Amino acid sequence: MLLDLIAARRVVFVGGKGGVGKTSIAAALALGRARAGARVLLVSTDPAHNLGHLWDRPVGDEPVRLTGPGAGHVDGLEIDPERTVEQHLSAVAGTMRRLLPERMHAPAARHLELARQAPGTHESAVLERIAEAVERGEKDYDLVVFDTAPSGHTLRLLALPEQLTSWTETLLANRDRSERFGAAVRGLGGGEETDRDAELRRLLVRRRDRFSRLRDAVADPARTGFVIVLTAELLPIAETVEVHEKLTGLGVDVAALVANRRSPADAGELLARRREQEDRHLVRLRERVPDVPLLDVPLLPGDLVGAEALAALADRLGPSAP
Repeated sequence: MLLDLIAARRVVFVGGKGGVGKTSIAAALALGRARAGARVLLVSTDPAHNLGHLWDRPVGDEPVRLTGPGAGHVDGLEIDPERTVEQHLSAVAGTMRRLLPERMHAPAARHLELARQAPGTHESAVLERIAEAVERGEKDYDLVVFDTAPSGHTLRLLALPEQLTSWTETLLANRDRSERFGAAVRGLGGGEETDRDAELRRLLVRRRDRFSRLRDAVADPARTGFVIVLTAELLPIAETVEVHEKLTGLGVDVAALVANRRSPADAGELLARRREQEDRHLVRLRERVPDVPLLDVPLLPGDLVGAEALAALADRLGPSAP
């Protein structure tokens, strides 16, 4: 059972190629765990949000209750990229105003305005929100499920905690060298340590520790797992193999593969032939990724919208294929 595979995890990322049904599977996982009594936070990091459409109710940048009351519940949150970047840059601007001399305020403001559209700004801001959601999950929820953007974007995000932790540690090492030099100068009566220096160090340490905690959480298979959703077609299969290799390289445990919207074998010749083709694709996937549980989810009738439809999908998250 897929739900059994993730039952002990505190964080689950659901990802894969665009258009394979990631949001539906993430929502069904969240609902399935909630029906078992878990308090679940369902977070969309995909700029093209669909949680609100899927649950047929407004979902925004703050958690909103999607199910309950009951033994468990699901709260939904769609990270707003524009608001996140704005908040991120506003916080950075406030810090820079405190730490920089006044003559540097105008150039710093121009730099931040340029940074608004720079590569990496969006990812850095979203990563802060992911770290915040994981920390909130540890306090207020039993499970955090991330409905992620298509694979490339998500892989870049998951690589960032390691990169940013190392980058911040380098900054701290540079600060340490600078402070030792400053202490030597003060010993000769040449200057004093400023509050600004101390605050800058506190900020760097806080940022390093936050990314370090996120890195440790993501790389801990007892706490975190990744579910790759695919359809049994040529391109999604190829992307699944690539994503599995990259996640493994990042130290992220792939908990399961979900072959979504499998064609029925007994609903006419066209679908039967399509099913045979899908089976051949999945055999090739099995050869490339032999050790990860693979679950079939059938193509369901009707529009998948609302809690009742998601409950029907959650019922299908059954035994893994051999």
